[in-house]
Amino acid sequence: MNEKESGNLRHAKVGPRTGPVALLGYAVRAFEAAEAMGLPYVAVVPPGFETQLRADGVAVETWEFDKRNESSTRLYESLQRQGARVAIPLYEECVEWAGALNSRFSSDPRVFNRSLLFRDKAMMKRKAQLSGIRVGVFEEVDSREAVQRFFERVNAAELKIEGDDPVPVHMKPISAAGSVGHRIIRNVSDVVTLPDTAFPCLAESHLQGQEFSCEAFIHDGKVRFLNVTEYVRLGVSQIIPPREGLEQMRPRIHQAIDKLAGAFGIEHGLIHPEYFLDPEGELNFGEVANRVPGGHIFELIERAYRFDPYQGLLLCSDPESTEDELTAFFPGEGDATGHAANLMVYPKRRMVSRLEIPPELTDHPYFERHDLVEPIIPKVAPREGFGNHYGRIDFFGSDANEIYNLLNQYEEHDFYV
Repeated sequence: MNEKESGNLRHAKVGPRTGPVALLGYAVRAFEAAEAMGLPYVAVVPPGFETQLRADGVAVETWEFDKRNESSTRLYESLQRQGARVAIPLYEECVEWAGALNSRFSSDPRVFNRSLLFRDKAMMKRKAQLSGIRVGVFEEVDSREAVQRFFERVNAAELKIEGDDPVPVHMKPISAAGSVGHRIIRNVSDVVTLPDTAFPCLAESHLQGQEFSCEAFIHDGKVRFLNVTEYVRLGVSQIIPPREGLEQMRPRIHQAIDKLAGAFGIEHGLIHPEYFLDPEGELNFGEVANRVPGGHIFELIERAYRFDPYQGLLLCSDPESTEDELTAFFPGEGDATGHAANLMVYPKRRMVSRLEIPPELTDHPYFERHDLVEPIIPKVAPREGFGNHYGRIDFFGSDANEIYNLLNQYEEHDFYV
């Protein structure tokens, strides 16, 4: 986004607070948002990230989020001395820590238990199911034999017989972010190739239909702004706001989010659930995260709706935010200035030598920018989830169907040769 485009964004300004918030994870955009709002904060970052922040005058605590030991209470005690009153997770690995801290800040042990719902996919789906939310069939598995039994039971329930193509099942790590470690089992022979490191994990049935995500900004249990992101292809391309067919479902999506927030006891913050819209028009719950979404979705929200989502995250995560602050900040959900989209580019070869961008792409009126660079190392690293794409291409325009066609067209293009 250029300087002219960013100049007319909605910005929040907050009134006096009783103490700082703790931002868990290193995210410069979140720190900049807090400073622009006038919101006092403490940055809780992994060791090695603190030097420059302190040089910039930022209050900093260092913490190793991947370690739990008898000294873990030290983080709470240090933040308490600085007057911190709420912890806000920015990354997946910080969600449980935020829950533990907020349990102490609020003297409510259930806050920590609720945070576990976002990290343990089996617990998450079980809670959703108990609350009357539609989910697929799932099971925690700890061996190849258990995966095979689950695969065979699912296909038996689908009334598959010899000669039919089996329905796939999915395997996901219990607590990994997004698609990391995600595997698809399409037949029994796939089970044999599973490594020992895949277990324990969650096995679940395949959900049919159009997949999409929501970014729901919630304060005092009320959705203050709901974004709907249409996945053209999960982890590769997406459009905000979605095309007309999915956009017409917004009232029902609102109802689903309200039900999810109530079931999980969500009062403040951002949730990033994923759903499937099946051919019969029913919504099936996939999973939900409690942190900044991946796929550069925040950048797309900013481009389409002209507000800083990081400021929205901080406003909604802070119980002291006022109705006037919230009302002045969030736009209407029908107030998008156009459709923003991106295509995340992955090399299609194992060895690459150069970047080739077709001129007809950059000449298209909906093309905005790209951050693709010439390859430095010829060998392409194996993909781990969707976190190691080589860059993205951004689009913006008034016709969502035209953008959809562009994304499909250039997804097949080999930019790295």
